[in-house]
Amino acid sequence: MYFRWRISICLTGALIILSSTTVLSQVTPNPLRLAVFDIDATPPVGSQLTYDPMVNNWDMGLRAKGIVILGAGDPIVMCSVDWIGISNESQDEFKRVMALAAGTVPSRVVVHAIHQHDAPTSDLGAEVIMKAAGVLPGAFEGTYTRDLIERLGNGIKKSVLAASPFTHVGTGQAEVFKVSSNRRILGPDGKVKYTRTSATKDSLIRAAPEGLIDPMVSLISFWNNDKPLAVLSYYASHPQSYYRTGVANPDFPGIARFMRQLAVPDALHIHFNGAGGNITAGKYNDGAKENRLILAERLADGMKRAWETTKREPVSPASIRWSAEPVKLVPAAGIEKLEAGLKTETSVFIANNISKLVWLRRLEAGKKIDISSLALGKARILHLPGEPFVEYQLAAKGLRPDLFVAVAGYGDYGVGYIGTAVAYGQGGYETGQASGVTADAEGILMKAIRKLLEK
Repeated sequence: MYFRWRISICLTGALIILSSTTVLSQVTPNPLRLAVFDIDATPPVGSQLTYDPMVNNWDMGLRAKGIVILGAGDPIVMCSVDWIGISNESQDEFKRVMALAAGTVPSRVVVHAIHQHDAPTSDLGAEVIMKAAGVLPGAFEGTYTRDLIERLGNGIKKSVLAASPFTHVGTGQAEVFKVSSNRRILGPDGKVKYTRTSATKDSLIRAAPEGLIDPMVSLISFWNNDKPLAVLSYYASHPQSYYRTGVANPDFPGIARFMRQLAVPDALHIHFNGAGGNITAGKYNDGAKENRLILAERLADGMKRAWETTKREPVSPASIRWSAEPVKLVPAAGIEKLEAGLKTETSVFIANNISKLVWLRRLEAGKKIDISSLALGKARILHLPGEPFVEYQLAAKGLRPDLFVAVAGYGDYGVGYIGTAVAYGQGGYETGQASGVTADAEGILMKAIRKLLEK
């Protein structure tokens, strides 16, 4: 009887423990949470956009959108801004304030531009150099940059307090038809014969083959069980239809993003430009204003089909990992001469090049640029600086065909175009005056990409 009584007590205790464990598992909140933020990034009329004074607002303004991932170590912040580029000290200040607001460190924050051309540019280091040279900073006057950074910090603080649990990550992709084309058209001698700009007037150049592109739009989504919380889209192309209007607008990617926001209203839609340095819509765009909607509809159609192919997988803190590799790119010859041109060159030339001088000085001071990767289960998001050629995106995907790899370009904009090694011998605008680096960039960048994707 004694042993039966002891066994009964033990079994009863075990059942109580199991029951308690079950109850605790049901009430314990998911440790992963997602915060989303969406801030107006449209400067006031009268401000200086990258190339022109801002004379008016469009129906759709510019946005700074992003997410904060909580519960997987220090918070991770990813932000996309409807600006042409954010460089050097501006990158530092965006990351510092956003990290402080999210309760993390700047090395776990990324800030990317989408690269629309009727939009601001930002480099607080360029502002300092130009003022020291007695030159009006023009597009680099930093008042609105500082205002946006402050509002982003406040917005992130509020978003973290309202963060939602997330349980799954979704991935989906689809081909986008008749939007992107390679801008570098080679002649029989292997040199660049034509540059197919975003709005290509010449019908002969438009008729050339589409060339090397990545036709896929990639979607990574965050879910709380069956409810979508955020959708991140990645597509490689210069995002211009018509531009230099003086009217701030997000161009066709912003319209496509808005269309998808209307279609899936529960989730914040955030778009990132991929490695689109040598990609434009020039084959399918002669600059006619009607093409803005046509290109937007085509991109939105690809996003829709990618959404319809989305597959969700459970995610845990253990399946989320942030990795970064600092790189020291080699500067192109002649960058140091840019300072001499501050008082003689056009405002467009200065807007396109002064950040390379700031980057050179940072390089000389020992600063590097981080290449980073976010692992989300079987998904990888690779973050690249400058305007990298599409070959880097295709190479990254080819390195890990077993994974779902998405690529965001246009991080630290200071280095300009990053071509492949062979491209520097082919001539052309991108790897001539517009690149701040040498052909050595390919080996340096690919080494970092391999290391990040092999982890």
